Amino acid sequence: MNFKKKLLIIISILTFILPCATLAYSDKIILGGDNIGISVNTKDVLVVGFYKVNNKYIAKDSGFIIGDRITKVNGNDIHSIEDLVKEINKSDKNRVIFTVKRLDMIKDIELDLVKEKDNYKTGLYIKDQITGVGTLTYIDPETKIFGALGHEIVDNKTGRIIDILDGYIFDSKVTGIIKSTNNKTGEKQAKFNQNLIYGEIDKNTINGVFGTYIDEVGNDKLIDVGLIEDIKLGPAKIYSVLEDNNIKEYNINIIKINDDSTTKNILFEITDEELLNKANGVIKGMSGSPIVQNNKIIGAVTHAIVNDNLKGYGIFITKMLEEGEK
Repeated sequence: MNFKKKLLIIISILTFILPCATLAYSDKIILGGDNIGISVNTKDVLVVGFYKVNNKYIAKDSGFIIGDRITKVNGNDIHSIEDLVKEINKSDKNRVIFTVKRLDMIKDIELDLVKEKDNYKTGLYIKDQITGVGTLTYIDPETKIFGALGHEIVDNKTGRIIDILDGYIFDSKVTGIIKSTNNKTGEKQAKFNQNLIYGEIDKNTINGVFGTYIDEVGNDKLIDVGLIEDIKLGPAKIYSVLEDNNIKEYNINIIKINDDSTTKNILFEITDEELLNKANGVIKGMSGSPIVQNNKIIGAVTHAIVNDNLKGYGIFITKMLEEGEK
């Protein structure tokens, strides 16, 4: 067998056994834009403030700080306020040992509780659940995975990403709009119906929140996925709900594309007069609104620019899809 024939056989074998590169997500997805309620349960109990007990800040004086994540009480794991209360009530002493996470540090804090009637006072304001409003970006019709927000859920007291246990998205209706001003981002006002659940959340990441869509999924809003190289400077549209609880498209102009940023990949300005009249810019609750250009979904709204209401940022849709399918 001559050398050229051997080489052809080797190339043929390699071509046969090497898998073709495929996308983990579908090349067509269901376009979002729906206003949704979002609720997540935290893995730990978060310290969000302090109150006085007998005129003293007993928790703050014992060493707690806002942002501490309580993971144990008297050495026993907890994941909720209910767990915390049960462990405190099980103790036969007023002194309780709390284990907290503080950034990358684990710390034990001893706290002398004050009992009033049948209740113990800790001096701590705590929470184990965060609820808010946002926008559904997409649903993958093949995997039923959904993506929303385009950025992480953070604790508004500390600005830190929330480590979640689980969560869900549910029905939410817009009841009003607070317009943006020169120094403050506006927001959607909404009414929640937590009995009508659309999907279960399992991930909270810098690229958005993701989970499994459990409601019925139709194929009437299928749209092609736009890759980074498809995105051009110039006209595009965002899809969102501002009133009447109907998804509408609004005109924007893409003015910069940044491959290097984590979530601020698309800088755009609003050119739609209706959107400017209603909201005076990007507002809270619009995060996750799909960005569409040339009949392809290319990204999602992520950030408002406080001192420049007309402009906002978006993330590449491919980043969301890749994160969602991990």
